[in-house]
Amino acid sequence: MLAMGGEVQDPAILQIRVVEGEGAVYGVGSRATRGVTIQVTDETGKPIEGASVSFRLPEAGPTGTFATGGRSEIATTRSDGRAGVWGMQWNRTVGSFEIRVTAEKGQSRAGTVCAQYLTDAPEKAQSARIGPRSNHKWLWIAAGVAGAAAAGIAATATKSKPGLTTPTTTVTIGTPTIILGHP
Repeated sequence: MLAMGGEVQDPAILQIRVVEGEGAVYGVGSRATRGVTIQVTDETGKPIEGASVSFRLPEAGPTGTFATGGRSEIATTRSDGRAGVWGMQWNRTVGSFEIRVTAEKGQSRAGTVCAQYLTDAPEKAQSARIGPRSNHKWLWIAAGVAGAAAAGIAATATKSKPGLTTPTTTVTIGTPTIILGHP
C-alpha cells in the first residue's frame, strides 16, 4: 500500500488462509509428498508479498521434522501472497496434530493452524483427508442417487400415461452403474 509520500506502507491487518494441506493424512514414518501452502492477504483480500511466515510442528506426540531437521521453518510470501513448506519427515506416533502458522509483515501479525493426521494404516494414508472437506465424494454420490430417484419417479409418471414409452436413464457414479427403466 502506498502512503501519502509515495512510500510503501505495511498492511493494517493480515489474514491467513490454508490453500493446501488442511486435513492431510500421512503414514507414520513417511515423508510428506505434499506440503502446506498458505496465502497471506490484507484486509481487502490483496495478496501480501514479502511477509515472513513461520510453520511450527508440535514438540511431542504425532509430529515430525522439516527438511532442515527442525520443528520450525520460516518462508517468505511471493507476489501471490503464498508461502509453503513440504518434505516433512513424520515420526511413528499415530494421531492428529496441528501445524501452527504465523505470518508477520511490519507491525501486523496473524496466525492459524493446519490440521494433519498420522496413521499406521497405509491404505488410509493414500490421498486421504480429515476434516470437513473429506466427505465431498459422499455428497456427489448422494446427489447422484437423488437424481436417479427423481428420474425414476418421472419415468413412472410417464409410464402411466397411455401411448408414451418409458425412457431408459443411465446414471454413472463411478462403480456401480445404475440403470432406471428397461435396459
